Amino acid sequence: MKIAIIGSGHVGLVTGAGFADMGNEVICLDHDTQKIKLLTRGKIPFYEPGLSELVQKNSEKGRLHFTTYMKEAVQFSQVLFLCVGTPPKDDGEADLSAIENVARSIGRNLTEYRLIVEKSTVPVETGAQLYKMIARSTRKKITFDVASNAEFLKEGSAVHDFYNPDRIVLGVETPRAKQLLLKIYKPFKVPILVTDVRSAEMIKHASNSFLAMKISYINLISQMCEKVGADIGKVAEGMGGDRRIGKAFLNAGIGFGGSCFPKDLAAFIKIGEKLNVPCNLLKEIAEINKFQKIHFVSKVEKALKKLKGKTLGVLGLAFKPDTDDIRNAPAVDILEQLRDRGAKIKAYDPCATAAAKNILKGIRFARNPYEACLGADAALILTEWREFRDLNLKKLKRSLKRAIIVDGRNIYDPQTMKENGFHYYSIGR
Repeated sequence: MKIAIIGSGHVGLVTGAGFADMGNEVICLDHDTQKIKLLTRGKIPFYEPGLSELVQKNSEKGRLHFTTYMKEAVQFSQVLFLCVGTPPKDDGEADLSAIENVARSIGRNLTEYRLIVEKSTVPVETGAQLYKMIARSTRKKITFDVASNAEFLKEGSAVHDFYNPDRIVLGVETPRAKQLLLKIYKPFKVPILVTDVRSAEMIKHASNSFLAMKISYINLISQMCEKVGADIGKVAEGMGGDRRIGKAFLNAGIGFGGSCFPKDLAAFIKIGEKLNVPCNLLKEIAEINKFQKIHFVSKVEKALKKLKGKTLGVLGLAFKPDTDDIRNAPAVDILEQLRDRGAKIKAYDPCATAAAKNILKGIRFARNPYEACLGADAALILTEWREFRDLNLKKLKRSLKRAIIVDGRNIYDPQTMKENGFHYYSIGR
């Protein structure tokens, strides 16, 4: 099939390259001319494992193309997937201006039937609004459909997730839309849930908010564990052994971040308020997540007695491993708090340093973990990169001025750290 991807960010580019790899002809559009120039030259504007090879392979085979022209994308394709950003407004509500502009632009360029598919995360009832916008923008009375196909890709494993989804959710209103989407997803041997557009839109927000709740819940329990001397790792293991609960997202730490969970949770709260549904549970998820970062800073201060004038070697800036994304990264909030309390910071991240330099001021950046920790009063673990799990502990200890580690991701075994002579502080243990 001929497919257009509108928006060539983390979701759009992975989706477009994946569809092309499955034999479809795909054109990816973005208004950012510099990004399209990079992609045309075979360069990826962000880090995502396996994506560069996928884009290069399908570009060379002539199945993957790039453009900045909406007319070209609409005329080329049978199905258009909307993958543009829906960032939060100041009050948490999703900003739909970009997707609305895209909808109107598609309408102006329609000359025959097209299926327009929401893949961006949008509030429930957005599909109905987009349909009206497109209809008002068409020059003639042209038949089209709007559908929903929520994405569940995780940064750092998005390529793998594309090929190995747990399920596929299709929200459609007509048999024609259903037929086209089922044809696209026919190669996937996973459960496909076909529902109406509103239900599909709800599924995405409800899923992300539930996962955020699991993270905040286990972090709340970790605080209790610290008070009574219990081990959050064992508690999570015991909980996760119950199939009704499951092990995923029960890793205590410094909280969730990234471009999805904070934004989607805030938007879901606004949706509930508009519908006059009490959202105290959702609000508490956000409050616990906020407190977890404050709690970590207090833990660092307790380990060092005071923060002013202390040097901290920071390992990890990205909100999660295997990405260079620092949007809403817990590390950013934590480092700003530490810096404001007078701490001197040297930081290292395998991929996110360039992005962090544009946001974090008054912080030095190192070329490797040992350089970041050289002469530091303590090492802080803020992202669970595999590289940090595999550090030479003896070399790390020699680099540090004081053998103190405050681990916000629980990547080390406390007994091992004690045997190696570290004063080790972690979450909920």
